[in-house]
Amino acid sequence: MKKPDQPSSGQSRREFIKNAAIASSFFIVPRHVLGGVGYTAPSDQLNLAAIGAGGKGRSDILNASVNGRERVVALCDVDFSGSAKDSVKSFPNAKLYADYRKMLDTEKDIDAVTISTPDHVHGPAAKYCMERGKHVYVQKPMTHNIREARMLTQMARDQKVVTQMGNQGASNPLMDMIRGWMNENKIGKVSKVQIWTNRPVWPQGGAFPKADPSTKPDAMDWDLWLGPAPEIPYTPNLHPFNWRGWWDYGTGALGDVGCHLMDIPFRMLGLNYPTDAECSVGSVFSQMWTADYNPEGCPASSFITLHYGPTAKNPVPLEMTWMDGGIRPSHPDIIPPDMDLGGANSANGVMMIGEKGIITHNINDSSPLMPKLFLYDGTQEFGPDRLPDTEPEYGHQRKWVDACKAGFGSEEHKGLTSSFDYAGPMTETVLMGNLAIRSYMLKRKNAQGRDEFFGRRKLLWDGENMRITNLEEANQFVGRTYRSGFEV
Repeated sequence: MKKPDQPSSGQSRREFIKNAAIASSFFIVPRHVLGGVGYTAPSDQLNLAAIGAGGKGRSDILNASVNGRERVVALCDVDFSGSAKDSVKSFPNAKLYADYRKMLDTEKDIDAVTISTPDHVHGPAAKYCMERGKHVYVQKPMTHNIREARMLTQMARDQKVVTQMGNQGASNPLMDMIRGWMNENKIGKVSKVQIWTNRPVWPQGGAFPKADPSTKPDAMDWDLWLGPAPEIPYTPNLHPFNWRGWWDYGTGALGDVGCHLMDIPFRMLGLNYPTDAECSVGSVFSQMWTADYNPEGCPASSFITLHYGPTAKNPVPLEMTWMDGGIRPSHPDIIPPDMDLGGANSANGVMMIGEKGIITHNINDSSPLMPKLFLYDGTQEFGPDRLPDTEPEYGHQRKWVDACKAGFGSEEHKGLTSSFDYAGPMTETVLMGNLAIRSYMLKRKNAQGRDEFFGRRKLLWDGENMRITNLEEANQFVGRTYRSGFEV
């Protein structure tokens, strides 16, 4: 006989959770009284799993569990000898897997999954989850390439699953201060946005490290770590972090913090697809007159320019520039010369430059947002450096969990700040910069036998059709080639 707290055979577990919450209101003795303050009945808990349980994955699944309110039933990681072992200690009853595909095919009762892997696995893992009706929380950038972002945005709608990208600053309450300034038209029409970062803060711009299978940790499944990337022997200095600087696995400085820095201007100005992209990158010379050429990796520094047409929120054309590798914009006269731009030491920041003044802020992750308003009439207004820590990462993961329980299309779902409907197009903007960088490195021999860098031009972008219209060779970077078993 079916127990009272189990779903019927014709009822999905997700529907049961919602119906149980409604039915519980008719109990004479409330459940929180029976189980104590904060008690959640087992039938009302989500079954959570993590793909990537170490590093950022640890805090993602920990925050999604909401101090034990939800049930973590499985953890997936290719190396439980690293920082993922801390998640095992936190969730001793969770079953352990190296392959997310096996985990999802075995643990049928999983409701929702956090995905906190290297960038190249985001798309394949999210697709595998959503195809099986699982809600997903995916670390930034949402995907490794533009094609994946477009596909997963549509798949979330088709599968009716609740999604959230891990740019936690999107849930920062101080966003409301900047939104208020914009809604009040404090700086007027915005024609320019300047964004900069001190990233990369990992090795980047040099030659790919040499393989050395003898150094592979015994507990690590290297083949599963490679996932969709080409098969190569174990190579040290990639796992667990330095993969960021190599195109097969990472997305460079843009992928690391672009979704934190571009979020506010993209959101506040109502942006969508850019109309074009161009870039220049810093050169490194190990010998006279010949710049190092390492197209398999991201450059040590880059300067990106994107253009957007007028929008409902900003009725003028916009130029957005991105600087990384420690490059930053000049100090505007309107901002006192002894004041940092953006964040501390001017290391990261954003300036939205309007006809009446400038709004500037720090990187929008878990750092102090530090919003500041400077008007040409002398007005200055500053937000607080910090907010009280009421819950981890502004409740970004918890809000996703609440929306999963409320269901697709619920008010909780609509209230998420980075569901794929928003995060998909914003991620595409971030990845357009990488498309420009990779095109910049394209070369071939000319009639004189000399190298010709034929991609160093403004690339015209047809956003609706995901195509560069004036350089066919650049379109290879819209997507990627996948190893069998990890396709998107």
